[in-house]
Amino acid sequence: MHTTYYESFDIKQVLRDFPLGGQFMERYAGIGREALRAEQNARFMRCVARAWQIPFYQRVWGAAGVEPGDIRSLDDIARLPIISKTDIMESVRLHPPFGDFHGRDVPLDGAVPPMIMHTTSGTTGRPQPLFFSPKSREIQSLLLARIYRMQGMRHDDVVHSVYGHGMINGGHYVREAVLHYTHATLITPGTGVETPSVRQVELMRDFGVSAVVGFADYIKRLADVAVAQGLEPGKDIRLRMISGHLGRESREGLAQAWGGAVEMFDWYGVGDTGAIAGEGPDHDGLYLMEDAQYVEVTDVDSGAPVADGGSGDMVVTCLYKDDIYPIIRFNTHDVTRVLTTPSAMGLAFRRIAGFLGRSDNMIKLRGINIFPQALGPLLEERPGFGGEFICTASRDATGRDELLVSVETTGARSAEETAAYESLLRQRLGVEIRVELVAPRTLAALTGTETRQKPVRLIDRRFA
Repeated sequence: MHTTYYESFDIKQVLRDFPLGGQFMERYAGIGREALRAEQNARFMRCVARAWQIPFYQRVWGAAGVEPGDIRSLDDIARLPIISKTDIMESVRLHPPFGDFHGRDVPLDGAVPPMIMHTTSGTTGRPQPLFFSPKSREIQSLLLARIYRMQGMRHDDVVHSVYGHGMINGGHYVREAVLHYTHATLITPGTGVETPSVRQVELMRDFGVSAVVGFADYIKRLADVAVAQGLEPGKDIRLRMISGHLGRESREGLAQAWGGAVEMFDWYGVGDTGAIAGEGPDHDGLYLMEDAQYVEVTDVDSGAPVADGGSGDMVVTCLYKDDIYPIIRFNTHDVTRVLTTPSAMGLAFRRIAGFLGRSDNMIKLRGINIFPQALGPLLEERPGFGGEFICTASRDATGRDELLVSVETTGARSAEETAAYESLLRQRLGVEIRVELVAPRTLAALTGTETRQKPVRLIDRRFA
């Protein structure tokens, strides 16, 4: 039996299961961890039951010695192997073109639900196919809208999205989140390739944009373009809210670029899972959406659990993907740590420090772990830093690794200034790193700030 998109799930039940706005706060501000665990456990077991019907999980779990019946509750989750994009892409190689990890050909309750397809951005290699059912697609969008509304997005906001579209998931589900679940007015110029930056700032001025969503690097670039066009951020374009992927970028610098009176919010998610965590109005970490996402932090090398407060890879289980493409113990390779202080909002959900870097982009230099994305806030400490940088890793004939950081600067590009940057990095990181200073806009072709969802921060030439 084939059903249409909206016939395939019960939206009223979805809204009861994953509440928004005031109903979200009412349910989870007072819930105890034990009650939340019971809710997570019921959803987890539905996901495990569905995964056992899918050839990919039968193969991967079977190879790890796991049998049906071994996983009796969420307490047993560590018995399951951690999977990653590598496993998904191997599934695609073995069963082209879409792999055997999604379960599209395995009916659920006698029906085959419609399947939505996107891909990842391909930042770390060949794009990975992503699949959703209508129900999981709507829950994914709803979770992001929940975060936006928690952060203060209102029905009278005009929201400007600089997320890209095309095959990647990001721009599409951001659009669906805002349109379906916030009542705000949305305009979707996308990246600088889809709509030139000069035109974007004109749209922001003409339509009275009050909120911008996207990646911090390009949002900062738009502020620079506005000034170059004779516009005054804060006067001609009056933003009150920026919600995006701030990571380790300077919040103060971005807020000042847009006039200073802008409230900044971070949120985190990946293409496979959708929104995982979002910053609240207390600005004290990112709240994990624990009714929908079960997150473990594991050691980058061993995969062993890391105690709260320690840094490691985020491993995610989507508790709502119990039909198409169940996601169970998926290693994002994004590094974070769980905060241990109590929530000022009274929410039972745990909080994370946000995105601290990628473990598969980490460079170990003289025994020191260097995350390229983490260099931005350090470089911000130097006056004249132009906001753009890129790292190049190389290996000499003796096997010694080196890291060069190319930095755009509006100031002097002298030997003295170069030495000052190198001294700053040496003091803060404890290792020698070479720096070269270049003129503004020199690195745009390498970082892809205007053309990519996520700017490139590392060129690895060690194995070329």
